[in-house]
This record gives sequence, structure tokens and C-alpha cells, in this order.
Amino acid sequence: MENGKFVSYLRVSTARQGISGLGLEAQRAAVAAFLDGGDWTLVEEVLEVESGKRNDRPALATALKLCRKHRATLVIAKLDRLARNVAFISNLMESGVEFVAVDMPQANRFVVHILAAVAEQEAEAISKRTKAALAAAKARGTKLGGRRVSAERFAEIGAAARQVRSQKASQVRSELVPTITAIRATGASSLRAIAAELNARGIPTPRRVGHWSAVQVQRAMER
Repeated sequence: MENGKFVSYLRVSTARQGISGLGLEAQRAAVAAFLDGGDWTLVEEVLEVESGKRNDRPALATALKLCRKHRATLVIAKLDRLARNVAFISNLMESGVEFVAVDMPQANRFVVHILAAVAEQEAEAISKRTKAALAAAKARGTKLGGRRVSAERFAEIGAAARQVRSQKASQVRSELVPTITAIRATGASSLRAIAAELNARGIPTPRRVGHWSAVQVQRAMER
């Protein structure tokens, strides 16, 4: 349960993950569960499709700018969503923006710095092992690479996936309307009261993750 203003920063490593939502929904759900139930405002959700090895990420720069403008805290699902790079973490900490990682909300700056160093070393080790494995495979005559999918096809797949998710969400929301109406008829007039009753009845949220909050109830009623 958190209070205050937040800017959510979500990052995926590839265009395929960005289009399909692979990894993205898990991050969004983790952030929502972390903030759930508190008196908070999500200023904006910023999404970036970029490799963690790179430090020049314009979307993160935008997120930090929003944090400074609104005096908000940057919230991320996992520390490794920022970068596996000590210099990058250092620059972030020197930016003056407060940030919190959902998987380690109590970590102070010293701990974060150490974890970033460990993550950077791990990333380097993984890179070396991958290169060695590819070199060995090539030496055995194994053909490397695979069938590539065009950006247009990615867009088509993404549009289809979004349509399916939208249809499922609409169906879930339509099924919730009678329940919310019945709860309001019992005298639960506030969004918080409705959320509490939905949780008490064990009714899952539209995404089947976390608990009902006033914001989620409002979104369900508006849509």
C-alpha cells in the first residue's frame, strides 16, 4: 500500500515482447499489486523496448523528466528492468529522482548499487557463455539463425493479440456490472466500499491479479 505520485517504467528487451505483451503484463501486474490499496496517483506509464545493455534510453529519460515535473517516484517491477550496469545505476541515483523496485522496495541506495554490480557481472558471464556456445555450434557445422518475421507481421500479430485481450476484458467487465449493481443496492456507495465487498466475495480482478481497489472499480464502471 503506497501513497503519493508515481511514474511507472516498464521495459522489454525486444520488439516481439513489446507487441505480444510477453513480460509486459507481468511487470504491470506487479506494479499494480505493489501500489494497490494506497492513496496514490499514477501520473503516467512509460514503456520502453530496448536492450538492458544500453544506457541511452529515451523513454526512461522521459519517465525521469515526468518524475521531476510532478515530484513523483519512479516505480519499476524489477531492479534488472533498469540496467545491468553500475554506471547507469549511479547516474540514476544522482538524478535526484526517487525510485523503488517492487521486488525489493526496502533496498537503500547502497544495496541497489551492490545488486547492480552483481547483475552486471552476471550479464557479462552470460554473454561470454552464449558466444562460446555459438562458436562451438558453428564449429560443428550447425546452421545458426532462424526464420525472421517482418515488422508488418509483428504488427499484425500484435493487433490480433490486443483484440483478443480487449474482447476478454470486455466480457469480464460485462459480467461484473450486475455484481457491482447488486453491491451498490446494499448501500455500498463509495468505490472503496464496493472494492472491499468484491474482495470479500472473492471475485477476481479483470486481470486475475491482486485485489480490487477503488481505482479498479472506477475503471470497470467507466468502461
